[in-house]
Formats: sequence, structure tokens, C-alpha cells
Amino acid sequence: MPTRHDIRNVAIVAHVDHGKTTIVDAMLKQAGAFAAHQHLDDRMMDSNDLEREKGITILAKNTAVKYHPKDGGAPITINIIDTPGHADFGGEVERGLSMVDAVVLLVDASEGPLPQTRFVLRKALQQRLPVILCINKTDRPDSRIDEVVNETYDLFLDLDADEDQIEFPIVYACGRDGIASLTKPENGTVPADSDSLEPFFSTILEHVPAPSYDEDAPLQAHVTNLDADNFLGRIALLRVEQGELRKGQTVAWIKRDGTISNVRITELMMTEALTRKPAEVAGPGDICAVAGIPDIMIGETLADPENPIALPLITVDQPAISMTIGTNTSPLVGRGGTGKGADAKSAVKQRKVTARQVKDRLDRELIGNVSLRVLDTERPDAWEVQGRGELALAILVEQMRREGFELTIGKPQVVTKEVDGKTHEPVERLTVDVPEEHMGAVTQLMGVRKGRMDNMSNHGSGWVRMEFVVPSRGLIGFRTEFLTNTRGTGIAHSIHEGHEPWFGTLTTRNNGSLVADRAGAVTAFAMTNLQERGVLFTDPGTEVYEGMIVGENSRSDDMDVNITKEKKLTNMRSASADSFEAIVPPRKLSLEQSLEFCRDDECVEVTPEAVRIRKVVLDQNQRGRTASRAKNG
Repeated sequence: MPTRHDIRNVAIVAHVDHGKTTIVDAMLKQAGAFAAHQHLDDRMMDSNDLEREKGITILAKNTAVKYHPKDGGAPITINIIDTPGHADFGGEVERGLSMVDAVVLLVDASEGPLPQTRFVLRKALQQRLPVILCINKTDRPDSRIDEVVNETYDLFLDLDADEDQIEFPIVYACGRDGIASLTKPENGTVPADSDSLEPFFSTILEHVPAPSYDEDAPLQAHVTNLDADNFLGRIALLRVEQGELRKGQTVAWIKRDGTISNVRITELMMTEALTRKPAEVAGPGDICAVAGIPDIMIGETLADPENPIALPLITVDQPAISMTIGTNTSPLVGRGGTGKGADAKSAVKQRKVTARQVKDRLDRELIGNVSLRVLDTERPDAWEVQGRGELALAILVEQMRREGFELTIGKPQVVTKEVDGKTHEPVERLTVDVPEEHMGAVTQLMGVRKGRMDNMSNHGSGWVRMEFVVPSRGLIGFRTEFLTNTRGTGIAHSIHEGHEPWFGTLTTRNNGSLVADRAGAVTAFAMTNLQERGVLFTDPGTEVYEGMIVGENSRSDDMDVNITKEKKLTNMRSASADSFEAIVPPRKLSLEQSLEFCRDDECVEVTPEAVRIRKVVLDQNQRGRTASRAKNG
């Protein structure tokens, strides 16, 4: 079969924070993608605000560099897909791998292969893609290059790689400095026999197969991603498998349900560095963007109108975690961060608080997010949203919050399935790295959550690595407690491992909640008296309402408290004499921590300015009646 030698398509896959986006930055700079006077940010591919704040890649993105071989040959286009490292965004990884002919597996020279390394590598091996191993961050003082290479070989064997896949080339790199070498450097040093990524580029050209095609085959192009433009509308990113795609051409659009309709390509663009430029034609192996098809979806095919042949749909793993997302039903809806409501009318106009707006936004998210599902519930203003993990769903809620939505979020639950008449629940493989002195605390923590230790290794550096198989619901609320017990030093990563029979009842949070029993503003006087009862979450002056959770009780049951109580004034005291010095600073919970904190009868209220935890039933008397009925049967 003929091949196109002027193009290579490769995806960079790795665990979180092993340096994918940094090495892509260096490739773009060294391939001359930018003029000398251009100001360049670090991690250019992380274009989304949340990606920059959290330091992780959330969306798979593609870029292209023009590489000029040192022997003076014709320039070669290298299309690079930068994929997320977190397993919660696995749908993005699967989508990215459908566009390429090989993968670069990046592994940290100190940390070695971690759970997400296993996850992304398993996906690549399932698609029979050749692998290039890149040992990154060789300059880390605690790097252990030989051991990491051996661990990676073990991982390939563990995942049943065939002989061709296990004979992979190894590149040693320091992505931050933009240096790579084929010669192993000393631990803790930058490769000395190179001053650029030239060996990395040449390895890609040598080991990534050039796209092959059939000259007589009709057009086939696979939609792998979606984007939007204010002028062009919906843009479909696709890889051309066979034939040619031209601007103005009429093509057959094969939808997910198998129906076919003819559409016209109004605009055709190709990626150069970080920008899309108009093009006239895209051939086999090219990754391009087309406009003019308003309702096109991921996984669909553009084909020859005379002979339409569909490509297989992109399949992703099943969701493991679900949460209920609905409209905000609290007394402070639409009233801003403080709840004072001085500008209440204009605030409500800017807020997105109706069920129709929330449903439209969730439907819009489904278009580009293949690993998400939205199901109806008994209530018309709430929906069950299922995804890969807690982080993926928290990211969706955070994006909606920043867009002006006010939401009520239920406690995350696991998605179970029936196997031979028995309920099975998702389990995770959890890898924990902790200093030796915290081993006992972590083992105790996992015992409560029904975690089963599979493996333990000591690298001799004072740190221990432990592997557990634990039910997914045991990890809801785990991270905060884990960081507290390990004094912030522990590192934990988990990955979906399949389903096992229901593990039984789990009790993960022992402490109850401090619940406000009336509406009003928090006073310093009330806080001073209440702080010995537990840990408070609110500042003085914060507006609260009945049923809102204002702290964590030091005992196991809930306690209704009056946090708005004011000091009684006499002629000996003044109103300004509140003692602020005696107040312990409140614990501020992020969105993820609030979701972890929730019990089954609690939910999280999310607005653009505030995240509050509340009881599902706000009325104190009604909660009391329900509890006594449950107690008495």
C-alpha cells in the first residue's frame, strides 16, 4: 500500500504531571513554530483556565510542527495529540488515540510507572499502536533511571504486549530544558551528549509509521473532536483515513444511527503550531477541521456520496461515579455571594437558575464529552450525571459555576451493575506513596474503607509504595482525610479496575454536622461559643439559612446550632466589643472537599461566588420526625 512520508501522527501519553505538555512546548519552540519576538507562556497547550489553575490537562488537543530533517530533505509535518493523564478524562485519551499511528509514553525518571501510566498504555496496546518510551525529568535529584526502565518493561509484560510492541526505543529527556538523548545519562543529570530534542524528533520519524492508504478507496474521514467558532459555528476535527477532502466538496455524512445525508464542506482548515489556517485539500493521514455541519457528533463519518462506508464508532469505558445535578433550591438563590441581595433584581437576571438553562447546558456538554451520560430523575429540575470519576464531574460543576449557573449537587454515588443476579460495584486500584512513618495511618484508613493490599515495595529512600484494591465509593471523601493523616506528604493515585461483588456497608465519615437552625448573619460571639463543639466553616458576617451546614461536629451525630446569636448589650458594654482574637480561623472547603464531606442526607449548593453545604431537607422539625420514624421502624 502507498504511504505518505511527509506526515507523522503521534500521541503523547503519560501519568498526571510527568511532563507531557512541557515537552510539547519544547517541540513547538525547537521546530520554529514561533517567531523570535513572540511572547510564549509555559504549558501553551493548557489553554483552558481550569487547566492552568490545576496544572493538569483536561481536554485532548492537537498541534502540528514542521520538522526540517538535518540531512536537508523535505520538511515533515508531525501532528501531536496532547492527552490528559488523569483516568477520569479517559474518554479524551481514547479519542486522541483514534487519530494517531503511534504513541510516546512519557515516564518520570523518579516516580516510574503509576496507575494512569498503566491506564493510557493499556489503551494504546489494545489498539496495537507502536510505543516509544521517553524517560523524562532525568535531572531530578532522586531519579532512578535503570529501575524505572525495568518497571516499565514489567508493565508491558503485565499488559500482555506482543513481541513487536515490547521492542520499543528509549529516549532520555529533560523536557523543561528541551534536551533529549538516546544515551542514558547519570541519575540526576541532564543528557550531556545533546543540546536539543533532535534525537527525540529523529526517533519519532524512524519509529512512527507513516500513514498508509488505498489509492482507489473512496473518501473516509473520522470525527474525533468538536470545537466551536463565533463565525463558523460548530467545527469538527477529523482524521482523513482514505481519499481526499476538499473545501466546497459535497460529502455523505453517516450519523451514529446509520442514517446518511449529503452536506457541503464550507470551510477546511489545517493546524499549524497553535493556530488553524485555511486549506484547500486534506489527504490520507491528515488531521483537519471542517465547518458547515451544525449537528455533527463525535464518532461519525464523512464519506464519499457515491459509495458511503462508515468507520467504527469510538467506544469508551463505562461510567463509574454519578451525582445528581439540579437547580438551586436554597433560600439564597440568585442573591449573590453574601446573600445580602442589595442588587437582587440585577443579580437574578445575570444568574442561570432555571431548570431549562441547566438542562440545555448539560445537553451541550454531551456533544463534546463522550464519557459523560445524563439521565432523567423523578424530579423535573434534577438530572443524574454519570462520569468516570469524582474529578471529572467536579470539573464540569466548576465550569458551570464560572458560567453563572446556580446548582444543587448531590453526594457522589457509584454506578452499580447486575452480574448473575448479584449487585457488583466498581473497584479502583489505588497506589499510595508515603513516608515510612505514615504507613500505619494509611493501612488503618484503607481498612475502614475495605481496601485490600495487593503489593508493597520500599525503594530504600524512606518512602514506601503500597497498592490497594478498594471499592470506588470507599475513595469518595478519601483524599482530604489521607492528606491530613500523612501531614500533606502522601501521594495517592487510583484507576478503575473493573467490578466486584458489593462490599457491604462503609462508614467513612465518623463526625456529624453543625447545622444552622435559623436564618441570619454569623456573629463572632456565636462562633466563639461554638468552636469548642467542632470545626467551623463560615466567617463572621456570612449569611446563613436554616438547614445550612456551618461546621463539623466533634461527635458522630448532627447538632442544630444558633450561629447568629448576638451578645446581649448592657450599659456596661458596647456592640463593637466582640472579641475577634479568640476565633479560630474557619476551615474553607473547596468544591471537591465539599462533595467529599457530604453524607447521604446532605448536598452542596454551588453559586458563582460561594460553595455551601446544606441538608437536603432544610426544616429542622421535619428532619427530626424522619429520624425518629427511621429509629422506631
